[in-house]
Amino acid sequence: MNQTPLANLHVRELTPLQPPRALKNELPITPAAAHTVAETRAAIRRILRGEDQRRIMVVGPCSIHDPEAALEYARRLQALQKPLGDQLVIVMRAYLEKPRTTVGWRGLINDPHLDGSFDMAAGLRIARQLLLAINELGVPVATEMLDPISPQYLDDQISLATIGARTSEAQTHRALASGVSMPVGFKNGTDGGIQVAVNACVSAAVPHSFLGIDEDGRSAVVRTTGNPDSFVILRGGRHGPNYHLEYIVQTTRLMREAERQPAVMIDCSHANSGSDFRRQEAVWQTVLGYMVEEPLPIIGMMLESNLFEGKQPLVADRSMLRYGVSLTDGCVGWDTTERLLHEAHLALSRR
Repeated sequence: MNQTPLANLHVRELTPLQPPRALKNELPITPAAAHTVAETRAAIRRILRGEDQRRIMVVGPCSIHDPEAALEYARRLQALQKPLGDQLVIVMRAYLEKPRTTVGWRGLINDPHLDGSFDMAAGLRIARQLLLAINELGVPVATEMLDPISPQYLDDQISLATIGARTSEAQTHRALASGVSMPVGFKNGTDGGIQVAVNACVSAAVPHSFLGIDEDGRSAVVRTTGNPDSFVILRGGRHGPNYHLEYIVQTTRLMREAERQPAVMIDCSHANSGSDFRRQEAVWQTVLGYMVEEPLPIIGMMLESNLFEGKQPLVADRSMLRYGVSLTDGCVGWDTTERLLHEAHLALSRR
């Protein structure tokens, strides 16, 4: 008797990947890169605990699609590390996976060739090579953890992780955050709700067990200890921005009520800027004023920034893509970024 197939009805193909251990052995972390990661993680933890008065500035592309342009951006950030380092911990935004509201390019790991081929084996290798090169410059990186498997390939290269607005409420991502080795920021929900992010911090701080893979790529139950180093990122919502003073005060109160150390980062992009990259500077300047004038636990800001401002569509003819211009959200250009970082350093030095 013929049986009707019941499994994998909509699966076209299963492509095995090399295990995390194999890629890490192929592209091992170097002493210089390891120093960058260890020192930055420690600095961020001190800031979260109020032991370090510097501010964390996460600046860089909305998403990375061109490793060459990303490395040029990192070299420019490298030049600012020492002169601004007494007031700012500058971390490069190196986002390698992108959530999409419906459809669209999903990031360097998923589609590194920008052609819909989804060569994820190449994407993971390119991503690891890139993060290694950036860290070796002494520039730490932050990235969004979107897929629960890919961090096993890259976790030793990441100084700061974020969980996005679409996934802060997901049990999978809260459990993932409870086991990663670096501090984690949770964004408020897409509706602007802050309690979701506070709850995520509470959840991530306790032990979890979830399905994942081990270093050899085998399915495993991952049991975590809990991650005490988390914070809330305010990015606005569908009802408008939430970077103003009353929202920061509200977040501080909610974190205290949840018995969490208050720590708030402001995302100058997304709904806080009305998705207009040109308005990020106004958000930055407002929040910088709060940092200088108000006794609030604002630990830093995020800025979507690239070599050149704006954004461009992903066209079939890849030779037509403009160098250093975002494929996803619009970004401010390097000149604006450098000026804003210098202005923040000056303002914070005068406190």
